[in-house]
Amino acid sequence: MHCHPIAADAFRYEDTCHVYVLRHGREAVLIDFGSGDVLDHLGEIGVYRVTDVLVTHHHRDQVQGLARAAEAGIRIWVPPVERELIDAVDEHWRTRAFDNDYDVRQDRYSLLRQVPVTGTVAEYRTARYGAFDVRTLPLPGHTVGSVGYLVELDGSRLAFTGDLIHGEGRVWSLAATQWAYSGFHENAGMEGVAATVLSCAQLLDLEPDVLHPSHGAAVSDPPAAVARLRTHLQELLDSRRRTPWNPDRLLQEPWTQVTPHLLRNVTSMANSYALLSDSGSALLFDFGYDLTTGLPGGHDRSSRRPLLASIDALRRHHGVDRVEVALPTHYHDDHVAGFNLLREVHGTQVWSPDHIADILTAPTSHDLPCLWYDPVPVDRVLPARTTLTWHEYEIGVHHLPGHTLYAAAYSFVADGRRVIATGDQQNTKWSPETGEPEVLNYQYRNRFRIDDFVRSAELYRSLAPEMMISGHWPPLVVTNAYLDMLLAQGTRLAELHRAVLPRGVDFGAEGFGARITPYRSAARPGGTVRMSVEVRNPFPRPEQAVLSLVAPPGWSAEPPVVKTEIGAGQAADVEFVVRIPAGATPVVRERVAVETTVGGMAFGQQAEALVSVR
Repeated sequence: MHCHPIAADAFRYEDTCHVYVLRHGREAVLIDFGSGDVLDHLGEIGVYRVTDVLVTHHHRDQVQGLARAAEAGIRIWVPPVERELIDAVDEHWRTRAFDNDYDVRQDRYSLLRQVPVTGTVAEYRTARYGAFDVRTLPLPGHTVGSVGYLVELDGSRLAFTGDLIHGEGRVWSLAATQWAYSGFHENAGMEGVAATVLSCAQLLDLEPDVLHPSHGAAVSDPPAAVARLRTHLQELLDSRRRTPWNPDRLLQEPWTQVTPHLLRNVTSMANSYALLSDSGSALLFDFGYDLTTGLPGGHDRSSRRPLLASIDALRRHHGVDRVEVALPTHYHDDHVAGFNLLREVHGTQVWSPDHIADILTAPTSHDLPCLWYDPVPVDRVLPARTTLTWHEYEIGVHHLPGHTLYAAAYSFVADGRRVIATGDQQNTKWSPETGEPEVLNYQYRNRFRIDDFVRSAELYRSLAPEMMISGHWPPLVVTNAYLDMLLAQGTRLAELHRAVLPRGVDFGAEGFGARITPYRSAARPGGTVRMSVEVRNPFPRPEQAVLSLVAPPGWSAEPPVVKTEIGAGQAADVEFVVRIPAGATPVVRERVAVETTVGGMAFGQQAEALVSVR
């Protein structure tokens, strides 16, 4: 017999990886698929139809025959983070960089050709697949996006763990756990090793009776196997660190107390903060990469994974029974990556300041760095310069341009102390003893404006906070000397920009006179795309702007030319419609630009937008 029994109505088929068969009558659910040869042997155990395949990770030995499952009409479910390495892997192969390549992940150990999938598995939750209730466990380690599956069968709790652990306390591959080239993070080059230790510990909390890996024998004593593996991985990890690593603290005590009702998550990138209500609810300021062991190399979707490990600690240690609201200080991925998962698993609502909301809900419309891959729905849009009431708290909402134009500060009182949350605006490391100047964290492509840090210093002065909490640094006790220093730094920063940039032509710190929205769009042959062009008058007097869209050959733009009067130093919005010919060939990221003349001075093609024809 090719299918070996491992429990009542559960079997292991040994292939390029172990394929597990969960049988119910004449039907079955498979965990992983290998070469697909398992389909030829299911009749031996009375199975004649497979309803679903659950994939633990994207590696080719797990899924190389997956096209056969798709052809047979079997539903295919894959890890959320790794979907594009399965159903869009052709694009990954097309765009994956190879020259000067420092991305050491095993993302190339993927399918040679993409296979359509039914959907993604629901992490942290139990769902019905075929006749079985299956809980999906995030198990990063062997890959960034790996998952495992927990199934109760005949009184036993079985965990199907992919390649997280091999045999009685080993791993199938150490090379797979190296997610990034050696660098500056303490765990650099060992991100997956650290993640393996954390995943094994969280797996044991669920008390599985047996672990069934993708390679090797079943693990009959999970605590002993994990203890053996952890001992060796801990030594391996510590050999590359300046200080010993403490995984227990990360798992058991991810939150440190700022005040009794304000907590800081010390395991996340960037910082997230929990404001606790006496009602048992929590409100989060930001929630990015929880329980991080360091960022993997690359920038594709499979390199970035949100987790929710710290939320259980809020429940265990701080009396929180629901995480009601998440507020973003700004739109960057390390501050909002976990928002959608919070919503899906815990029902958390996202409340966003009005100037950030559109970036979250329609990220592809904007030409900005650090965008999250997916739209983040916003449940409540907050007007600027307003105060929202959340349980016993009054929270002020303030625009905070500087680090990015699309940032906000939140002011509130926690345990009698006036607090302001400022995201990544400045590094909050200053002290009068050292005299070390504050780093004003501006990035031009984030749409920094010359006077932004003057305005933020003036805002702080008007709010008079006693404590500042920020995105990547510890909380800071605010003094008058600190506020004076911020104003002086912001003023000098503005003076230096004005001393260096042209006097007669002022496009501001960004240096561009036009922007096109949406930046990325898609249309069918014969379709249209509406584009809005924001154009700036860089002169200290009213001037006329003359704009025309530069479209690909055969495409057209209406109107052909637009003339508009713009006040001194002001901006105006102009609308165009781009028409794509009916016979247009499908193309990815075709370019459209805007030819810009203001006050008779030609500035050329000042902005571009990308249109894909599908």
